[in-house]
Amino acid sequence: MREEVQVLRDHLVKKRLKRTAQRETILEVFLQAKRHLTVEDLHNLVKHRDPSIGLTTVYRTMKLFCECNLARANYFQEGRVRYEPQHKTAHHDHMICLNCGEALEFVNDQIERLQEKMAAKYGFHMTNHRMEIFGYCKDCRKSAKKQDRDFM
Repeated sequence: MREEVQVLRDHLVKKRLKRTAQRETILEVFLQAKRHLTVEDLHNLVKHRDPSIGLTTVYRTMKLFCECNLARANYFQEGRVRYEPQHKTAHHDHMICLNCGEALEFVNDQIERLQEKMAAKYGFHMTNHRMEIFGYCKDCRKSAKKQDRDFM
């Protein structure tokens, strides 16, 4: 995490912004969470560490993290932005549960090769891509079966 703190500090210097303990606390909590978080989720975790940190501060800080590639904003189908660490993170895709919002990360070399093959077939120069698969996670499906209802 030391490297991420330095990335943040360098970005703040470049933008002529103040280095604050609150920003570094938010970064520490964000990196330790190890899951995709909404700003509200992150704020709930952060306020256990420092109750003086407000929701607006977390929003602004996440914007800074995205600017310096410490975080990536994911616009999943539920209409809320979920953030994940970005710094030196390998490419991966997501499966998103339409019921609970859980985002499962996965990597599949065959899918990656097929995407490259399709881009080449159509003469398309691919610079980046994002794959998101929507459906229902096993926990939500199991819960639905117990309640005698079914997800399609």
